[in-house]
Amino acid sequence: MIDKDITYSSYDAARYLCDEQDIEAYLAAVLEDGTPSMIVVALGNIARARNISQLAKDTKMSRSRVCKALSGHGSPRFSTIMKLANALGYRISFKKA
Repeated sequence: MIDKDITYSSYDAARYLCDEQDIEAYLAAVLEDGTPSMIVVALGNIARARNISQLAKDTKMSRSRVCKALSGHGSPRFSTIMKLANALGYRISFKKA
């Protein structure tokens, strides 16, 4: 028999990114196994965990533009992702595979 009274709540990764150690572990895991869109969403989760409005001010971008760029549904320019990552305190670098 199926219990029809079960309710589910949405999962928000940003709620579990409580300190820098959590954020660094989360980002490392996503960079290891994630697709480009997952990496963008992860940056969005980090931005929401920290303060997306402050990130918008730091980058001189509108809050809506930041949200759209980090939603995972658009195709933000690489320069936008670099700007947001830098403002979050991260550098994008490449190394030989």
